[in-house]
Amino acid sequence: MTEDENELRWTIKLDWLNISFLLNLDNINQISEIKKGKAIRRLTRIYGSEKLMEFEPEHLENLVVNELKDLMKKELALNEKKQKEMERDIRNKVIPFKQGGIIKIDPRDLKDFKGDPEDLLKQLYKKFLGDDKDDDRDNDNDKYKEDNTGYYI
Repeated sequence: MTEDENELRWTIKLDWLNISFLLNLDNINQISEIKKGKAIRRLTRIYGSEKLMEFEPEHLENLVVNELKDLMKKELALNEKKQKEMERDIRNKVIPFKQGGIIKIDPRDLKDFKGDPEDLLKQLYKKFLGDDKDDDRDNDNDKYKEDNTGYYI
């Protein structure tokens, strides 16, 4: 067998979904194919494919996770920073309500509400967590002040 076939034999045991979970990633596609290949080649070179075939799948996954942590330091740090930022935003928006805060609801915000409880939850989610995918991003609430009163030539 060629070296590539030996690499493929032990990689069949790997559960990439579990590996992405152990790396705290959202999906498998966040691990690039190049980095997967580098980790597999390096482990094959260190341990040898025959020795890797004898390991349990959980142990193999831990080895691959450790290799990918070394290869993906920048991506993992960025992902961790994003998650902390998201947790902070949710904590700032939701936790005060759990402590008995007053929720001010403007009836104009619920103009699309037709009586379905799920629609009410969606409207409240959109209002308080800022899920405004459908809203126009180019509005007057921009971070930078601009002169919107005229045209420039």
